Amino acid sequence: MNWLSSASGMSGCAPETSPPSLTGYIDPKHLAFDIDGVVADTMKVFVDLARERYGLRYLTKEHLTCYDLRRCVAAPAHVIDELICLTLDDEHTAKIPAMEGAADVLEQLAERGPLRFVTARVWPESIERWLHALLPQIDRRAITVIATGDPERKHVILQTMAVRHFVEDRLETCHLLARNGIQPILFDQPWNRQPAPFPRVSTWYELAEILQLGRPTASTSKSIVERSSEG
Repeated sequence: MNWLSSASGMSGCAPETSPPSLTGYIDPKHLAFDIDGVVADTMKVFVDLARERYGLRYLTKEHLTCYDLRRCVAAPAHVIDELICLTLDDEHTAKIPAMEGAADVLEQLAERGPLRFVTARVWPESIERWLHALLPQIDRRAITVIATGDPERKHVILQTMAVRHFVEDRLETCHLLARNGIQPILFDQPWNRQPAPFPRVSTWYELAEILQLGRPTASTSKSIVERSSEG
């Protein structure tokens, strides 16, 4: 997810009842991932900070129905900007919990080849450290993180990496990828719940089925999520 873009807000419509499905085997060497909103539950930290520091007790993740948070969070623009900066700083990035099942699926994929991540963050270092902590059993040399600073540049990077499938939560990025020959897999979030012509997954377990990995056990990811939450 990229909060600093000028993307217009999106309504909280329900997703398509019958989204398209993927057919055939997805080769891991042609696969890559977004991080915030896909691997990392970054918005949980945003919501927690909003409730604890700014008294926005009503706020839940389900209220975040648009990319431009000024359009869906009832708070002054400067407060939202401060919350974004806090959420993405080194201290709070380290505290972001992982999506349930993400670590287990990524560990399975790492057995088949290197893991590649492309994020719209400006600086990759803090989220790279976060990934290394999430996946301690995976050789760091097998994990590549590229920060574009702009979601509109993701497709360029992915094309140079020969990526054919990309797991993403920002709907506008999915459309851009598709126009440039990259198949997006939309990771369901409150800010992308409108009809879209892309395969949609709600959990990493669903993604594992698409990738023909089978359903991994949740034990490992649960312990990692708990460690991430504790900082």
